[in-house]
Amino acid sequence: MFDKVIRSRNTITPQGIREAIVVIENGIITEVREGSLVNSTDNVIDVGDKILMAGVVDPHVHINEPGRTDWEGFDTATKAAIAGGITTLVDMPLNSSPVTTTVKAFEEKFAAAQNKIHTDVGFWGGIVPGNENEVEGLIAKGVLGFKAFLTHSGIDEFPNATEEDLRKVMPIIAKHGLPLLVHCELTSNIITPTYSDHTRTALNNLSSILNDNSSYCNYLASRPKEWEDKAIALMIRLCEEYDCRTHIVHLSSSNSIKQLTEAKQRGLPISVETGQHYLYFNAEEIKDGQTEFKCAPPIREKANNDKLWEALKVGVIDFVATDHSPAPPEMKQLETGDFMKAWGGIASLQLALPVLWTAARQRNFTIADVAKWLCEKPAELIGSHKNKGRIEAGYDADLIVWDANKKFTVTEDIIQHRHKITPYLHKELYGVVEQTYLAGEKVYDKGQFVKLNAGKIISRK
Repeated sequence: MFDKVIRSRNTITPQGIREAIVVIENGIITEVREGSLVNSTDNVIDVGDKILMAGVVDPHVHINEPGRTDWEGFDTATKAAIAGGITTLVDMPLNSSPVTTTVKAFEEKFAAAQNKIHTDVGFWGGIVPGNENEVEGLIAKGVLGFKAFLTHSGIDEFPNATEEDLRKVMPIIAKHGLPLLVHCELTSNIITPTYSDHTRTALNNLSSILNDNSSYCNYLASRPKEWEDKAIALMIRLCEEYDCRTHIVHLSSSNSIKQLTEAKQRGLPISVETGQHYLYFNAEEIKDGQTEFKCAPPIREKANNDKLWEALKVGVIDFVATDHSPAPPEMKQLETGDFMKAWGGIASLQLALPVLWTAARQRNFTIADVAKWLCEKPAELIGSHKNKGRIEAGYDADLIVWDANKKFTVTEDIIQHRHKITPYLHKELYGVVEQTYLAGEKVYDKGQFVKLNAGKIISRK
């Protein structure tokens, strides 16, 4: 006997999109049966032509609890997740306070998550200078891997790691087969030259233009592609030296596609993600003062982003993740429009699926492509590829039902994130999530939360 059967004429399976029934027992998919026949009508949910897909896995989310819960928090983040069809997410080791770089801090975060997670949640540990002795302990606690920055993170408690720091921890991380996630920007040292009086006057006049902090063009120029390219080159070298699984987060520089392609061709254990915002927006569209678009690395020009799409198509970029990084409105400097002072982060957790699908369908990609980029490939990074990210027997019954042809407009009243600031506000998107199932239980249904606190903490233990 089964607990539940979900039937759809458009079920996304590893064999393609087909008519199928999905049999669920004790929260697990026990059978995926081709066709529509079932012996009993009891507990059969027929969703017709709607898409039945594995739940979205987002391994790059800043929940910010404990310590900065006024920025987001487990309750609001995981409500946004299930409303958007995300059934598993992984919380970054910052911007909480304390940051998750010690066992003690991990225990505080673990305690803070109790009784307020509405989807499955895992945790990354953090790598900062001097915490190499905490790595084994964090692994014992069940972190899914580690995150490091090669430039200032924006949070003083989470300083960037140097090459020397990484050399201390990568052998440990490699020994346990876990991934090291890296924010790849290496800041260049700027040498100030001397000029003649005439040249200095001309440069001062130019400076009044170049120092306009509301200019998106100036912000974009302040974080050049070269920063990413140098950092990625370093990580490729270290990945090869230590045979340590290395994951490049939020790739934005198309100039690094070639070196990443070559690294993968050499068989290095390296993977890559990009963000929805690098695929949906282009720098040419961003007006001065629109600080809701600020992120790091920045959203670049259309020609650059077209190349990211091509890299995603051929598999050099493995998947897409939100890098959901919210902050209170005053930190986004919406009134001043100051890109240099504004918090760098885009809130988009609830919109992960519709944003990517809206952009992908315009380029003739399929729903199966989106499922690979949002479900199957992210599950591989977090070590859940044998139980999450696919509709297949033996996998968790984390499922979503969505209408790929239905449009909606992003308005503040539908956003479940704590703060409603997002560059997607008022955008018309395709792809409405109608139902979300977690371990076979319906938790979200057509705008209503029907079961909360159903999430569990996942770990590598």
